[in-house]
Amino acid sequence: MAHQSTDLTTNLVNVGQSNLSGDKRALYLKLFSGEMFKGFQHNAIARDMVMKRTLKNGKSLQFIYTGRTTAEYHTPGNAILGNSDGAPPVAEKTITVDDLLISSAFVYDLDETLSHYDLRSEISRKIGYALAEKYDRLIFRAIARGARSASPVSATNFVEPGGTQIRVGASTNESDAFSSSALVAAFYDAAAAMDEKGISGDGRVAVLNPRQYYELIQAVGSNGLVNRDSQGTALQGGQGIIEIAGIKIFKSMNIPFLGKYGTKFGGTTGQTDPGNTGSFIGPALEDASGATTGINNDYGTAAEFGAVSAGLIFQREAAGCVEAIGPQVQVTSGDVSVIYQGDVILGRLAMGADYLNPAAAVELYVGASAPSTF
Repeated sequence: MAHQSTDLTTNLVNVGQSNLSGDKRALYLKLFSGEMFKGFQHNAIARDMVMKRTLKNGKSLQFIYTGRTTAEYHTPGNAILGNSDGAPPVAEKTITVDDLLISSAFVYDLDETLSHYDLRSEISRKIGYALAEKYDRLIFRAIARGARSASPVSATNFVEPGGTQIRVGASTNESDAFSSSALVAAFYDAAAAMDEKGISGDGRVAVLNPRQYYELIQAVGSNGLVNRDSQGTALQGGQGIIEIAGIKIFKSMNIPFLGKYGTKFGGTTGQTDPGNTGSFIGPALEDASGATTGINNDYGTAAEFGAVSAGLIFQREAAGCVEAIGPQVQVTSGDVSVIYQGDVILGRLAMGADYLNPAAAVELYVGASAPSTF
């Protein structure tokens, strides 16, 4: 279809724009964008957990860091010209938008005619899933990098606190990552560390592997993990955990977890592979450094992440996300549809992420030593 690029550009319908007739635009919105947005929103959890800004012009945005300053007594007759130490120190972090991220599929008209189900609706939803998966993985990787980093704000006698790494359990076995008692202790350690580093208690969240989450649910009643009014139906529905130490808990298959995404079986995890997991459960982390095609930030290589990360706890200041193009749906129409007897359904977005305040990021890990910095 490369030779038809001009026609595709001319005939591509962008649901996010208003250059369509009312009836046609409403039809496309109903058939494609609704399902794609639903798939994206139901699966992307990181978007609202960090500092998200929309980029109108340009390729990057700057976020400012301001360090602490001191209070002092005034001496009568002395001019007030700011602290003699020059505090507060200021630093800047620039987050660049990565290249356009797309997920697409070609729908052949005859296949759709012969099928007994709504093919386009299903494809649109799966496109939303794919975009959400990548979106969350990049943000979670950025937060993990922050947890291993020193603060970018540093001046003599004014070195700001950096990220935190907390060991789950006391052994070198990966099975410690699934110990409810060890996880609860790690949560309280993380809360104390963020308190000590001056991080606001508002907006603190944790993202765990699903099996970790369900281990905590099974421990309800012995550790006071759940609001007593939310047991019963909520507990049996797998949504019983509200928070530990003021940290709201979520589960995701997109966090870096023991060298995989979301889950890992075998080894010393104590978790048995249930079988028939396919190709998309627990894939190995890919390289996503700034040297990777399409990536303009640094999300680390697979080797840099290692195989000990076991969960993230953070406050919204831990990372920033810049969106130049939010999730959108496009679909071919007109002559292109006639020529190819089908349509290309395309989901796209343009975003970039990086850590901001390392002190607001905590990485849980298992093993003898904390993972190394990037």
